[in-house]
Amino acid sequence: MLQDGIDAIEDVIYHIETYDVTTIRASTPMFLMSRKIKSLGVKMVISGEGSDEIFGGYLYFHKAPNKDEFHHETCRKIKALHQYDCLRANKATSAWGLEARVPFLDKQFINVAMSIDPESKMIKRDEGRIEKWILRRAFDDEEHPYLPKHILYRQKEQFSDGVGYSWIDGLKAHADQHVTNKMMCNASNIFPHNTPTTKEAYYYRMIFERFFPQNSARLTVPGGATVACSTAKAVEWDAAWKNNLDPSGRAALGVHLSAYNAETPLSNMPSQVIDNIPRMIEVPGVAIQS
Repeated sequence: MLQDGIDAIEDVIYHIETYDVTTIRASTPMFLMSRKIKSLGVKMVISGEGSDEIFGGYLYFHKAPNKDEFHHETCRKIKALHQYDCLRANKATSAWGLEARVPFLDKQFINVAMSIDPESKMIKRDEGRIEKWILRRAFDDEEHPYLPKHILYRQKEQFSDGVGYSWIDGLKAHADQHVTNKMMCNASNIFPHNTPTTKEAYYYRMIFERFFPQNSARLTVPGGATVACSTAKAVEWDAAWKNNLDPSGRAALGVHLSAYNAETPLSNMPSQVIDNIPRMIEVPGVAIQS
């Protein structure tokens, strides 16, 4: 439930040790899920961290202008994993004594995957190639299917979106109740380093600073512009993104099937979504209704 997640926010920030919006949004459901898994007596889980970074699975990769930019972005994402996804996966599970193993980040696998011509990883809608195309096709076995087609070829959803769109919308509404417009106007004076630009970010920062007031602590958290979990460099791929900065996959306007309304501010209020992108994904030999 939404309230369960909101009630856990402070514990999550304490254990995850970050004020990064993307990480907190995704860590909270993982934190709660880890608690449940551990209560069932499970000691170790397999997690998929790294696959989106290696294969360009995030929706903003649709806008990669060429294979060189595509490849350099995957490299940037892999090198930052310890500050984002791996930090989340490690600390959200460790908080409950649960061990998470990440097979996609096996060094030999990374060496092989990153040696693939990035042209083969690029997303090409006109050819029916969606995000993480190589990985999906590797599991597309007609005789002995690993997954149903509608699962194997469904659109990428980031963890914080995949648990339900009401989660992020609820977080924004909750933050709006605790952070005033006057506080936002003074944000640069209160938090000169990595100044929060939304009420949600300000809310997380207040909690973080209460637990970790040292300057050395706040300096460990990365910053910079992002859209749909991109690096700041990839924001340049689409001029429209500069006005729609948000780590949610729904900020990838023109790509996400239920994207944010371009006319709705992404900062605080619960989001309106649009749903006017064709849902039929063409796959050789089969048409998948997403």
